[in-house]
Amino acid sequence: MNLPDVSAESATDAPVCSAKGCRADAVWVLAWNNPKLHTPERRKTWLACEEHREHLSSFLGVRGFLKDVVPLERWESSATDR
Repeated sequence: MNLPDVSAESATDAPVCSAKGCRADAVWVLAWNNPKLHTPERRKTWLACEEHREHLSSFLGVRGFLKDVVPLERWESSATDR
């Protein structure tokens, strides 16, 4: 089973995909929470490249953890609006 690697940035300081061993630039944010551990409003995030978006989404989805998938650019702009 390939669980996400928690690496945050590449050598170019760009966010990278959370898939284990992947060093590709992230373009998606997968917002999730584990309802057994987190309050309903809490959102944890994994980052995904185009290649791993579906795989990571499925991994979270079958467990009922996936809450939202948004482009990284939109996620970052909404964070600066707060």
